[in-house]
Amino acid sequence: MKAMLSTAVGGPETLELAELPDPEPKKGELLIRVRAAGVNFPDTLMIRDLYQMKPPRPFAPGGEVAGDVLALDEGVEGFSVGDRVLALTGHGGFATHLTLKANSAVKIPDDMPYEDAACFIFTYGTSHHALKDRAAIQPGESLLILGAAGGVGVAAIELGKAAGAKVIAAVSSQQKADFCREHGADETLIYPRDMDRDAQKALSAEIKKLSGGEGVDVIYDAVGGDYAEPALRAMAWKGRYLVVGFPAGIPRIPLNLTLLKGCQIMGVFWGASVYREPEGHAANMADLFRLYADGKIKPRISARFPLADVPQALELIQDRKAMGKVVITLD
Repeated sequence: MKAMLSTAVGGPETLELAELPDPEPKKGELLIRVRAAGVNFPDTLMIRDLYQMKPPRPFAPGGEVAGDVLALDEGVEGFSVGDRVLALTGHGGFATHLTLKANSAVKIPDDMPYEDAACFIFTYGTSHHALKDRAAIQPGESLLILGAAGGVGVAAIELGKAAGAKVIAAVSSQQKADFCREHGADETLIYPRDMDRDAQKALSAEIKKLSGGEGVDVIYDAVGGDYAEPALRAMAWKGRYLVVGFPAGIPRIPLNLTLLKGCQIMGVFWGASVYREPEGHAANMADLFRLYADGKIKPRISARFPLADVPQALELIQDRKAMGKVVITLD
């Protein structure tokens, strides 16, 4: 098998393509031939030892995959050789083969391409958990998405529209704004890369204007940094602020704003919810497959790379230049 390995702490340039023995499944495991692997922001953190999970080196990054079952250990039920599956792996996905616990795999519909499957569970799972389980978003409410052109952001646009919300997509360029409109956003706004106090005030004013003057009901923040406070200042009474990620830095929030607005700040740790609430995760996956079958959601893949070019794919993500999803293809 081939794998793109992290052998030392550092950026994408430190990764090495290696030839390794094919793995063998152990008790309760499946052996997967990987056909496609999604690329996500946590991959860029993990290789720098900046993520909650720190696998022992050498390891292959890559936390979501789709492929075929090649073999399974005795005692595994519900799967057969040849099944097409997707899975969250945490790491190990940027490789031609990997083993994983059978209970972490999900069979994929016959009409779902491997690329779609590999870009499905992380972004849509995160955004569905955020909007449904945490915010309980309702038809007619307004939804602001910070970082709306990224993978989870585009998923939130589609799921927000499917829920009947008015979606405001906030992004850093006109190209990204156009991309979000193409995928369903009702309104867009462009924020500057550097946010001084004047820029923060202008951002708050623009959000309120686009929401109709009363502020937004739900904020989906996949950016953090200096963008968080002005967004919170533009929140409606009893709004819900979803903390999804902070590639722009961990923000400092004046908590008096939550009192004045009667609002809630909610953490969205989807990965933990999958393991802590497996029944809820299964129900959410069923929801998402139905929405996919109905054509209401579909991964927006903007870039494809072979295994040898994983470093370039990660650079695209870490530099916040990706729109929609980036995928590694291994066919």
